[in-house]
Amino acid sequence: MGGSVKSSLRARHPWPVFLIRRLGRFVVSLAVVVTASFAMVHALPGDPVRGALGLMAPPETIAAARERLGLNDPLWRQYLDYLWNLLHLDLGTSLDTQTPVREKMAQLVPATLQLGLTAFVVCLAVAIPVGLLLGIATRDGRGRGLHFGFGGVTGLALSVPDYLVSVGLVFVFAVSLNALPVAGLSGPASFVLPVTALVVGPAAYLARIVRAETQRVLGEDYIRAARAKRLPARLIYLRHALPNTLTPTLTVSGMILASMVAGTVLVENVFAWPGVGAELVHSVLAKDYPVVQAVALFFGAGILLINLAVDIAIAVIDPRSTIKES
Repeated sequence: MGGSVKSSLRARHPWPVFLIRRLGRFVVSLAVVVTASFAMVHALPGDPVRGALGLMAPPETIAAARERLGLNDPLWRQYLDYLWNLLHLDLGTSLDTQTPVREKMAQLVPATLQLGLTAFVVCLAVAIPVGLLLGIATRDGRGRGLHFGFGGVTGLALSVPDYLVSVGLVFVFAVSLNALPVAGLSGPASFVLPVTALVVGPAAYLARIVRAETQRVLGEDYIRAARAKRLPARLIYLRHALPNTLTPTLTVSGMILASMVAGTVLVENVFAWPGVGAELVHSVLAKDYPVVQAVALFFGAGILLINLAVDIAIAVIDPRSTIKES
């Protein structure tokens, strides 16, 4: 009885129920991320105050700093203070620079978002057309040479680690050819190498997904019916085939964007990109735990927001998903 009532409610009001469910999951997941970021930082070895002030700092200076930061309070009290400060957008004070972490993050986040979003757009612009064209060219067992060539190239791209791609790009285009800048954010040319390093593997993976989905869609009955009506091939591929590949492609794209944002940690350090990823490594080495905590929260919350946006986008494209059981 209860199940039929819930099904009837979803059928009559799919969007409110869908949004409430997704937002509820987001809030619960965000609470887990906040708690995990707090626990992770407090589980790291070493004394952050001594690491920031140096080994030669007087004991009374260290004690005063610990008292000022609330590190002498019980762990539960520190956690409640952390939550209260987060509600007021207070991320604490950097132990390394003695500046508000919020100001530091405001300076670093735009560079990371520029890099990650640019790489994501390039990934989609390359992978979707390539996957669609290869799916059309190799449907029904055609183009065996293209099939094996595509599999070999994408397999190689997926097998090479990001750091090796980054180092290879630096050696070829920056050191050997001196054609592109290797470090920093100094204009459009500075995006080329880090964006390429981020895109190679994800674009290969996404192109494989799009190709497989295109081949599956082209075998459906409605595509055969469209061909029987002698519709132009362009109309069949763009109006009938492409939209039906978007839902699974969009799901995978959300995962790829999340992985790209996380992958900026490595790429930013290789290319000296002034973003959150490079700051994370510096802060870990400097034992600047408030900054480490803020960066971990940024990445965790960012991935959750991406997943939420993907769920809503899929529901817009395919409204039937709003009444399905999750």
